[in-house]
Amino acid sequence: MSAPFRLRENGIDLFVRLTPKAALDRIDGVETAADGRNHLKARVRAVPENGAANQALERMLAKALGVPVSAVSVVAGGTSRLKTLRIEGDGAELVERLQTLGK
Repeated sequence: MSAPFRLRENGIDLFVRLTPKAALDRIDGVETAADGRNHLKARVRAVPENGAANQALERMLAKALGVPVSAVSVVAGGTSRLKTLRIEGDGAELVERLQTLGK
């Protein structure tokens, strides 16, 4: 099973499948896509207009991982459901915190 992230020198790239306009903001754990790649499943109440859903995702993940919102940014898939988020910080620490999410 591949991890839903890639370690980087100054943090991680996290692969996320985002569902906007959900009933509540929540992280639903790791899911495997049809192509065999894993991603974190997340939902936000925000609508996918003017980047609102991406911003809500950035805020939710920053809070969940205990990092400042400025450390989290969508770097790929801005208008797609499948996104790559860059999270700056100690990679090993972030991976540990990630593993406790959505359980």
